[in-house]
Amino acid sequence: MNSIQVRNNRLNTLSCIVALLASLLMPVVTQAADWLRWRNVGAATFTWGPFTLYHARLLSPDGRYHGLSSDLALVITYQRAISHTDLVDATRDQWQELGILQATPQSTMWLQALEQLWPDVTPGSQLAFVATQHQGQFWYRAGSATPFSPLGPQQPSLFSERFLAIWLDPRTAYPNLRQQLTGEKP
Repeated sequence: MNSIQVRNNRLNTLSCIVALLASLLMPVVTQAADWLRWRNVGAATFTWGPFTLYHARLLSPDGRYHGLSSDLALVITYQRAISHTDLVDATRDQWQELGILQATPQSTMWLQALEQLWPDVTPGSQLAFVATQHQGQFWYRAGSATPFSPLGPQQPSLFSERFLAIWLDPRTAYPNLRQQLTGEKP
């Protein structure tokens, strides 16, 4: 092979690698754009004492709540700074209250993974959980001027349902919040 052929082979290889990487990233961008266009099901504000902790919105493709196993996006906009450790502790407490912690052996492993995955949140930052086709994905954005970025790997359907149960299970500790998110009258 002469030097021109070698250079062309390298360029072809590099072009293939770039195309492959682009194709791997494309579904993530498309997926974010898809759920961001979903319709609002309901919205609620969570307060603790005199403090507003977050505003939450529930989205679905048709703007209706069809149960925990349907396509849903829960978008939380934080109003206070909260450490990732406190977020995980709150998740643990809610799973404990719902009986998920005791009934789902892998919940301890899930909590450890969330400890590594979630960032500390600040006022205006958003954490979203999007469940589509029986899998879930966390998304994060530091503020409204930045785009959402995926956090970690896709989650299996069991995790997705257990995570969304904190807000949407009929046995939730916050029934008024659930009613507002699902579009029911509180």
